[in-house]
Amino acid sequence: MVPPKLSVRPSDTPPHEHARAAAEGSVDPSEVMAHEGWRGLPSNVAHLPSADRREQLRILEALLFAASEPLAEAYLATHLKSEDDVAALLEELKGFYASRGVNLVRVAGKWAFRTAEDLSYLLERHATEQRRLSKAAMETLAIIAYHQPVTRAEIEEIRGVAVSPGTLDALMEVGWVRLRGRRRAPGRPITYGTTDEFLDHFGLDAIKDLPGLAELKGAGLLDSNLPPGFTVPEPNDAAALMPDEVPLDAEEEPALGFLAFEAEDEDEGGEGPPRGAA
Repeated sequence: MVPPKLSVRPSDTPPHEHARAAAEGSVDPSEVMAHEGWRGLPSNVAHLPSADRREQLRILEALLFAASEPLAEAYLATHLKSEDDVAALLEELKGFYASRGVNLVRVAGKWAFRTAEDLSYLLERHATEQRRLSKAAMETLAIIAYHQPVTRAEIEEIRGVAVSPGTLDALMEVGWVRLRGRRRAPGRPITYGTTDEFLDHFGLDAIKDLPGLAELKGAGLLDSNLPPGFTVPEPNDAAALMPDEVPLDAEEEPALGFLAFEAEDEDEGGEGPPRGAA
């Protein structure tokens, strides 16, 4: 027996009526998407609850596309309604672009469009060549990234050799290293840390995403004969100064030795040396 032929009758309802019905909640949004040809899109896009949500995604898409640098969620939220879930919308947009030529990625805690990694070779001839850093500069950058906040003397102690002023200047010139503050120690040495540009260049969302000991070993970046107990510190690039740091423009505090001498002199009832005397 020959099976009967099946026929599909086109819907008599105009597309805009479907969209309105979905927005009012009287029709399943997935049915509307299927009617409008959205069945082949990713699942997180094929179930948009309303045309209003699609408009929100379009707004975010336009802002991110036109931006010359990554945008923060707080900034994006200013262009939407106060009750809109910006984080959920961005994740939805990220899913939509996951298989496309450009991807929506999170870098340095912000959002930006980037060329898909497997297609980056297509743009190699258009890329701006970054100033090539010396081996000493790269070693210094790695020490700062993992040990920040760190002083120049501490960098030299870890590397085992002196750090030339030009090395730190080169890292600050490319925008990967910044001055954080001053260490609460004799001489008030300057402390160094990494920047958001550093995270952006190396495709990191946060400094904690730097490779750990196992990853460094697997990539062949560490000597197999490491000393016993060798560990990789937990990196921290918090913007706030640490307890042992003071702002760069903080006033110089009196030397502790002078204060002790002055206090001892007052206890003995003497006049003591005049203020500012050597």
